[in-house]
Amino acid sequence: MTDLVERLVPDELWVLFQRVVPPTVVIRPQGGGRRRAGDREALAAIIFVAPSGCTWRQLPRVFGPAWPTVYRRDRVWARLYRVVLDELGVRGELDWSRCAIDSVRLRAAKGGRLTGPNPTDRGKLGSKIHLITDRNGLPLSLGISGANMHDSQGLEPLVRGIPPIRSRRGPQRRRPAKLHADKGSDYNHLRRWLRSRGIRHRIARKGIESSQRLGRHRWVVERTVSWLAGCRCLHRRYERKAEHFLAFVGIAAVLIGYRRLTRASSC
Repeated sequence: MTDLVERLVPDELWVLFQRVVPPTVVIRPQGGGRRRAGDREALAAIIFVAPSGCTWRQLPRVFGPAWPTVYRRDRVWARLYRVVLDELGVRGELDWSRCAIDSVRLRAAKGGRLTGPNPTDRGKLGSKIHLITDRNGLPLSLGISGANMHDSQGLEPLVRGIPPIRSRRGPQRRRPAKLHADKGSDYNHLRRWLRSRGIRHRIARKGIESSQRLGRHRWVVERTVSWLAGCRCLHRRYERKAEHFLAFVGIAAVLIGYRRLTRASSC
């Protein structure tokens, strides 16, 4: 195994990945045949593609598996991030006291499902990434939609999409104590829905208050948006299939969570 693979997939991340995808025992036929590409090499190749933004066909041969093999193995990231969130929760790295919601638009170069005319890009096709983060900026729930979808329509699915996450003490948790949102969510039915779920809200009101008052609390989610942009594959949507694009969003979230885990381990 090359040093590059070990650097991209450290032992701790590899252990977490094996909890999602157990090792596969492959029995080769008597006549021989091509050796099955290793899961660790494929994982390293996917992690290489996400931040670099290179195409699958440009994938260096040093990783071993051919690019179609890697392309087919990019669908486990939601489960892997659930494992990362559980580890963060057990170590007390998640702060549920104040969460924030936001979204970011990007152009869709090849179209596909969950795209729409971007009102901020002269109506060109684009997609939108929706996310909720905890007080520290760690993503708790992610989703994608067409660029023309209003932010208010994404609040309920995102809150429902927060998975039950383990905690250091007590039962699993999936509801924040308080949610901060900008004026895009300024609707009474959303306020009533949050109250019905026991979630306090702080939503900027249109024409009454400035969004800057919420900025001192919502800056963490804006910082997380910039972290997501650190993956060049999210500068623009090149994936035609929505599930592949969502997988790249999940990859970025895994890398953000794993960096927090390594920082907590080193303290």
